[in-house]
Amino acid sequence: MNDAVISIDRAPMAPPGGDPIVTRLIASELALQANAINLIAAVNYISPRVSMAMHPILESVHSEGYPGRRYHEGQAVADQIERLAIDRACELFGVEYANVQPYRGTMANLAAAAAVLQPGDVVLGLQTAAGGHYTTGSTLHLIGRMFRVVPYGVCANKSTLDYELIAAAARRERPRAIFCGDTSYPRLWDFAALRAIADEVGAVLVADISQSAGLIAGGAIPSPAAYADIMTAATYKTLRGPRAGLILARAHLGPAIDRAVSPICQGGTNVRILAGVAAALGEALTEPFRAYTRQVVENCRHLADELSLRGFDLMTDGTENHACLLDLRKLDVTGDVAARWLASAGILANGNQVANDAQSPRRPSGLRFGTCAVTTLGMGPAEITEIAELIELVLRGRGEPAVTDAVRERAGEIRRRFGTFEHPWYDADVEELV
Repeated sequence: MNDAVISIDRAPMAPPGGDPIVTRLIASELALQANAINLIAAVNYISPRVSMAMHPILESVHSEGYPGRRYHEGQAVADQIERLAIDRACELFGVEYANVQPYRGTMANLAAAAAVLQPGDVVLGLQTAAGGHYTTGSTLHLIGRMFRVVPYGVCANKSTLDYELIAAAARRERPRAIFCGDTSYPRLWDFAALRAIADEVGAVLVADISQSAGLIAGGAIPSPAAYADIMTAATYKTLRGPRAGLILARAHLGPAIDRAVSPICQGGTNVRILAGVAAALGEALTEPFRAYTRQVVENCRHLADELSLRGFDLMTDGTENHACLLDLRKLDVTGDVAARWLASAGILANGNQVANDAQSPRRPSGLRFGTCAVTTLGMGPAEITEIAELIELVLRGRGEPAVTDAVRERAGEIRRRFGTFEHPWYDADVEELV
């Protein structure tokens, strides 16, 4: 795992002439990150190689359209950067087509829907209370306003997907598209079963792999590429790139997706971000990255096991990916409160609804943990065991200040074993800023 670890001895600082107020705010964030254990499942750290790729000069490139079909001159380098990202995405995920321009995974979902649906069409998606994403499992997003979203859930007893129920919903609703994918479902998806359901009702199958794209790219969990018509993804989280999105698809859908991304859903692309995406995809093609993804899954399984041994209830009785979900209902505390207790103790997580949750998303009954960021730092099972012990102390102590203070000291010590991060454009110690 050492080849996949980012461990930098120097903390970043703005170059001379930088805005002093913004610089001090950045220094505060650096200090926070240098002392807190980040278990937020959607968070990761980009590598120096990815950071180096996002050179500030690329912000001055105004790029609209697609390679070879731009609306402004001076795009020769931008074209090469975008083509490199496209080629690497196709190779990495084993697909025929890729669009690397979406600003985020949510925009990728919107563009994918716009490419294959007409206003008012029916969409099936995993409901948010069962772990689905709000773009495709609720009416909160523009997708839910443009199309008729019909959410499907999970089994009441096991909180796992029931494909017979999904099939029944598809036969009843006759959706034009079926979205699969999640934000907090700890188990693997049966993409073959979903492909059969989609074929039966004539639906397009769209797999939102934003949470697990890196694990799929690294071979740590199965890929939907052989089954899905379209895959959408975020390029950060498990993929360790900048905050952007991807759409991966069968070749015949490419023209419709290109039109949906630009000009229908968004304007010009950010070449600086595209360069970071290209670098991240290049790293993901390496064996050290594959080893990293396997370690992410191993660490998360170990965390789930450790929490279970300590008497906590895990949704679906564990995990098969990078995230696990703690059910807090027996502890008589909501996830938002528990997350604040942990944050005060130097451990970052997020409150999250559990399946069939009677509580609202703002005051959910669960806590979600993920191991992407801590694995990037180089933490393994030994550190995960220590972290599980600290989580237990905070939750059993119910945020009691003396317990929180003691845990914060221990959490900071664990975090500091693994160094800080360097942004290649900065070159001084954080202490000079504070």
